[in-house]
Amino acid sequence: MSTTRKRVYGYLAEFKSASALYKAAEKIRDAGFRKWDCYSPYPIHGLDGAMGLKRSILPWFVFFGGMTGCATAFALAYSTQVVIYPTIVQAKPANIFTVPAFFPVMFELTILFSGFTVLFGLLALIQLPRLNHPLFASKQFHRATDDGFFIAIEARDPKFSPNQTKELLAEIGGANIELVEEED
Repeated sequence: MSTTRKRVYGYLAEFKSASALYKAAEKIRDAGFRKWDCYSPYPIHGLDGAMGLKRSILPWFVFFGGMTGCATAFALAYSTQVVIYPTIVQAKPANIFTVPAFFPVMFELTILFSGFTVLFGLLALIQLPRLNHPLFASKQFHRATDDGFFIAIEARDPKFSPNQTKELLAEIGGANIELVEEED
């Protein structure tokens, strides 16, 4: 006989409209919560600011990924075309001044490394792949991609309190407040 223990993931509350979700996000941000998220069937302009989210560090990853690609291409082209096997084409020098011939390869590897950095950096930042999420067990969360506007506050947030968090969600206009649990 196996018993599955359930652990509280947090609260999920539904809001009537995008503007109600936006206003509720501002209030939750002002209340000091850190581990929470908004779910909407479409992007809501300015919601990142209402949630207090900072700019992503992904552009910096991509910049350094691109620079790594460019440096790799230069090192490969220079070492093979100048150092190991000097290629002399129409009496042009085989030295550092042949760099313009390396530009196509440098461009291509810059784009390739940037693309890979976007893919793997994004997956790492959003913690994917994750095959299942506790919110998928919610009875109402499937509407988040159709016509529902939701806020989920996680129990691992330092400010989370079962009673006070539920009261806050009800106070700011949340309806159908549901306690979401996940299996241990």
